[in-house]
Amino acid sequence: MNVEQCIEYIHSKFRKGSIPGLHRIGELLEMLGNPEKELKFVHIAGTNGKGSTAAMTASILNAAGFRAGLFTSPYIYRFHERIQLCGEQIEDQDLEDVVNDIYPYAEKMADPPTEFELVCAIAFAYYRRKQADIVVLECGMGGLMDATNIIPCPEVAVITNIGLDHTDALGDTLEAIAGAKAGIFKEGGHAVVYRGTPGVEAVFEQVCAEKRLKLRKADFDSLVCRERSLFGQVFDCGVRTNIELPLLGEHQMFNASVVLSIVDSLIEQGWAITEEHIREGMKTVTWPGRFDIVSRDPLFII
Repeated sequence: MNVEQCIEYIHSKFRKGSIPGLHRIGELLEMLGNPEKELKFVHIAGTNGKGSTAAMTASILNAAGFRAGLFTSPYIYRFHERIQLCGEQIEDQDLEDVVNDIYPYAEKMADPPTEFELVCAIAFAYYRRKQADIVVLECGMGGLMDATNIIPCPEVAVITNIGLDHTDALGDTLEAIAGAKAGIFKEGGHAVVYRGTPGVEAVFEQVCAEKRLKLRKADFDSLVCRERSLFGQVFDCGVRTNIELPLLGEHQMFNASVVLSIVDSLIEQGWAITEEHIREGMKTVTWPGRFDIVSRDPLFII
């Protein structure tokens, strides 16, 4: 299959819809030699801000010289946006190679993968081929039964802002949804969470205590916005001052605080990330289509 046929094949799986569960992705990855077990991850769940948080984290890791993958959904302009490495979208040839390798395995499954499960498998196989140092992995829906949760214990499991989403599958209260998303917390790992209601934070604290995770809560108390314009914003967070961020909207400052907690957790675990890397990664991050100014005269925002 050429690249157009590969993408058409991937999208053909959409008719299955979104079906929670790990048995299909698990079966497919086992046939591929479990590429996910050879990778390291920052795993990000949540209702709002997952993509922005992932983009900032990957930008800092790339600034630090790591071969950092970025897996997000949905895409805005083209499918390739979903699977990036070192700030570059997957090449046509790489996508063709991986999909053509996976196709015969996926097609012989009695219960074939959903579209999202197939894309996850493609990403894991691609990142193994390219020897990614670490992959910033965005959840699809929920956490516990999301296809991305097939991965082993990540370097950091992250939960961004919690809201009422997918209530038919995840529960009809913030606490129930928080519990479902906390399913990405794995025994003995590290967790970072966006500050929420006392009930939501209590859920995270309980799960982390039960599974012996080291929990960090984003530092919102020390956030100070120094400047804000259509060119971006400058803020302080804790001991870090005058951090430049091109992403617009007050919410991005809070997402950035989550990212700084993620980075601190990685540094604690031995990842070589300096303050210069953090500033460079924040300053150069891009996240198209989210309060994205595409023209200044006249002002036009996507």
